[in-house]
Amino acid sequence: MNFDIIGDIHGQADKLRALLKRLGYVERNGAMRHPERTAIFVGDFIDRGPRQMDTLLIVRAMMDAGSALAVMGNHEFNAVAWFMRDPEHDEAYLRTRHGERGARNRHQHAAFLAEVEHTPHVHAEVIDWFLTLPLWLDLPELRVVHACWHPEFIAELEPHLKPGRLLDEAMMIKASRRGSNEYRQVETLLKGTEVKLPPGCAFEDKSGITRREARTRWWDAQAVTYRDAALVPPEDKAQLPDAEIPATARIGGYAGDKPVFIGHYWMTGCPEVLSSKVACVDYSAGKGGPLVAYRWGGEEVLSSGNFVVAEAG
Repeated sequence: MNFDIIGDIHGQADKLRALLKRLGYVERNGAMRHPERTAIFVGDFIDRGPRQMDTLLIVRAMMDAGSALAVMGNHEFNAVAWFMRDPEHDEAYLRTRHGERGARNRHQHAAFLAEVEHTPHVHAEVIDWFLTLPLWLDLPELRVVHACWHPEFIAELEPHLKPGRLLDEAMMIKASRRGSNEYRQVETLLKGTEVKLPPGCAFEDKSGITRREARTRWWDAQAVTYRDAALVPPEDKAQLPDAEIPATARIGGYAGDKPVFIGHYWMTGCPEVLSSKVACVDYSAGKGGPLVAYRWGGEEVLSSGNFVVAEAG
């Protein structure tokens, strides 16, 4: 089967329609379809962009029609945690500071909340749909996960998930408890591996938040030093030491026999594969960049020539 793996949309419905059109999908019976291909979305449908619900309507119609598959992104996970009450604390919610929804939580989630917060039944129905998204796909031909293919964590998580690799309420609660095994496992799959930066090192992320931890190039077995492994802005990379990062922050690269596709990392510039087996399709559509797809046709070795890019319009 041929697949089009589509990056983080973040409410950019116009970019999504433009990309699907460029890929040859046409609307038929209420859903965008392709006669020979299936789309796969890597998650992060919501937050930041101007058309949250329109994006979800396009994606959901495609999935209902069988013309698309999808996995959960960290923004869908966070949306469920924002909505779901914490059974151990009265009047509190999951994944918030001391059970309270702070200004930072709301700021990150504001665009989605603006469209659903005043229609509680719609909000609840969308949250239920988010919980139908698997944490990863392991198809006969390829694999898809939002941020990191971590074989050990995947093996540990799978027996505790609902059929289809879905989170239920009990697992949402466990995965929202900072310090739990479930928290670390789900956090890694949806956000990637991270390493604490050396003392005095910090950088500002795409949301303007100062970070003293950095995501790492988990797919690259040769990236073992702070300078090589940390995913930080180029101007900050030179300030990092050429010392090895802790072994616990590395998973030894990706050695799977099938290609794996990810989103999440806010790449910029001309899309290119991360390795012969790993491709990222997130090129910052939620922050002014293009929406990107990888057009996969059965190749075992991935090629940068197979990316397709679309702006809005």
